Amino acid sequence: MIEGKSVLAIIPARGGSKGVPRKNIKDLAGKPLIAWTIDQAQKSNYIDRLILSSEDAEIIEVARALGCEIPFVRPAELATDETSGLEPVWHALNHVPSYDYIVLLQPTSPLRTAADIDTCLELCIQHNAPSCVSVTVPDKSPYWMYTLDEESRMTPFIDIELKPRRQDMPPLASLNGAVYAAECEWLQAKRTFITKETIAYFMPRERSIDIDSEFDLQVAGAIIGMNL
Repeated sequence: MIEGKSVLAIIPARGGSKGVPRKNIKDLAGKPLIAWTIDQAQKSNYIDRLILSSEDAEIIEVARALGCEIPFVRPAELATDETSGLEPVWHALNHVPSYDYIVLLQPTSPLRTAADIDTCLELCIQHNAPSCVSVTVPDKSPYWMYTLDEESRMTPFIDIELKPRRQDMPPLASLNGAVYAAECEWLQAKRTFITKETIAYFMPRERSIDIDSEFDLQVAGAIIGMNL
């Protein structure tokens, strides 16, 4: 609990993955990918209950062996490529109600720490904010990005006559997908983790890797190896 408020953490992990088949239980530095998220969630000072949302029997068994609770099996229709990332959250909240805060922890962010999770919750309390999400400084500014037409002709993504110098650019944040925290009642009313009331929590790039390819796995493994 935090300040007398109860906290539910959800790890969504479906079986299908096109970029990296069986991604959520793929080996990363000697452990299944999902194990890195379960381990840090279990070390949180504030999470009261940690659950998995999955339709996949193998992922469920791996998570259970790692000490993660599985109170239900997610329906297959909520585990497709077209399923919104928030659908598993609504489904979970219907099955596990009565918590004050919810924390969504995607297993594709294996380098987030318990401190990252806890700081997001602390920021909600400190700023009296209904939600906090983790971000990082983007590699490239949108001022230097372009859209392409069918013949690959380039149009500035942000069409201004004079681009600002790097040192004059406004602060930018890019979602890294590691931590989404929110008051349950507020989230169910707003149906999104991010509004103008949301607080950003910055994480360094080296902990902000989102596993979407074999290359990402290799990079994450190298970072883990350097820190062992």
